[in-house]
Amino acid sequence: MSTLLFKPLEESDIPLLMAIYNHFVVHTTVSFHTEPVDISEFTASVIHPNPRYQTDVIWLGGILQGYVQIMPHKKKQAYDTTAEITIYLHPDCVGRGVGSAAIQHIEAVAKERGFHSLISTICSDNTPSIRSFTKNGYAQCAHFREVGFKWGKFLDIVTYQKIIS
Repeated sequence: MSTLLFKPLEESDIPLLMAIYNHFVVHTTVSFHTEPVDISEFTASVIHPNPRYQTDVIWLGGILQGYVQIMPHKKKQAYDTTAEITIYLHPDCVGRGVGSAAIQHIEAVAKERGFHSLISTICSDNTPSIRSFTKNGYAQCAHFREVGFKWGKFLDIVTYQKIIS
C-alpha cells in the first residue's frame, strides 16, 4: 500500500470530503440522508466545537481518500467516556485496508483523550464496514430493525462497540 497519512481536517478539505460523503448519500444506503447535504450542514458535521472530538483526513499516496472522526455519542454528561466513530472513504479506496488503518488510528486518538468505549452505527446493508469493525475487535451490541426508509425500503442499523481502556 502507498503511504497512508492521517492529518487534521483543514477547511480546504471540506468540499472534497463532502463530495465523497454525498456519493454515498446518492448511490448507497450507507448514509441515511436521502438528499445530498450542502456545505454548511456538512461542515457542521465534521468540525466539532469541543476539541476532544476530531475529524482527520485520510491521504493515500498523496491523494485525499476520505475521513475518520470521533464525535459525541450522546449529549448527556454520563456519556462523556464514549465516542462514536464514523469513516467515509472514496469508493475506489474501499477494500484496500484503509478502513482498518483508520479505525486503529482513531482508537489511538480516542485513548489519548480518555475515552473508554467506542461505538459505530452502521446500516446492516454495509457489509464492508461491518467486516472492518469486526476484524478490529468490535462486537455487535444492538440491531435496530426498520428504523430508516430509503429508496422504497426499510433499513436496519447495527451498532458495534469496543472497550478501549
